[in-house]
Amino acid sequence: MQAAVERAIATMWDRYEEPLSLDDIADTAILSKFYFSRVFRALTGTSPGRFLSAIRLHQAKNLLLRTSLSVTDISYQVGYNSLGTFTSRFTRSVGLSPGRYRALARVGMPRASDAFPAAPRRPCAVRGFVAVPEVELDTRIYVAAFSDPIVQGEPVACDILDGPGEFRLAGTAEGTWHLRAAVVAVSDVDPLPWNRRPLFIGASQPVTVRAGQTVEIDLQTRGFCPFDLPILLALPELDCWQLPQRSLAARTLG
Repeated sequence: MQAAVERAIATMWDRYEEPLSLDDIADTAILSKFYFSRVFRALTGTSPGRFLSAIRLHQAKNLLLRTSLSVTDISYQVGYNSLGTFTSRFTRSVGLSPGRYRALARVGMPRASDAFPAAPRRPCAVRGFVAVPEVELDTRIYVAAFSDPIVQGEPVACDILDGPGEFRLAGTAEGTWHLRAAVVAVSDVDPLPWNRRPLFIGASQPVTVRAGQTVEIDLQTRGFCPFDLPILLALPELDCWQLPQRSLAARTLG
């Protein structure tokens, strides 16, 4: 079944600009659409429709960075028939409107410490350790809790680490959340934002947080696989022309 879903995902990446239906995508997997939907969700954590939407918005980010196409042209080029629908979904997923995303990418995204809102000063509800494969690069790790598996929109809580270590998601509200980690390079990276990818990613099973309790969970990061959704949330190290660099003193003290 994994090979069938991989074929379907490859079709989404190759034909994202087309009006693909669930039937079209399931046909590439040679499965009935009902069985395909169940298998797809089991392997990716989301539906085929949401996966395709994430691919389209990811490609829109790339087009905003590497072309001078208007936002209207880009919306149609990535498969949207309505500029309003595209703009609202892009803004909700990336955290910036298409025009502002393009402008900030060129003049400088907010510093990494400002990429997420500060967590309230309350006892932490989720904490743990992020493990990262050995790599000879300075890294920054974003850990956040989201309402669904897609890394998009404003997280309910977050932490930013300069290297592997303990994370604390302070003030996480009651509910069930998906923890996601992205490990990015902060030096020796490709100068072109659309060529950049996280070094590693990490994910947890859904975590349920209850009032007065602290949940402890460790995250192991790994390289991307075909079943992983693209990161839509704008991160400085992935989406900015001007990368924040750690100074020699910071590396020495870190």
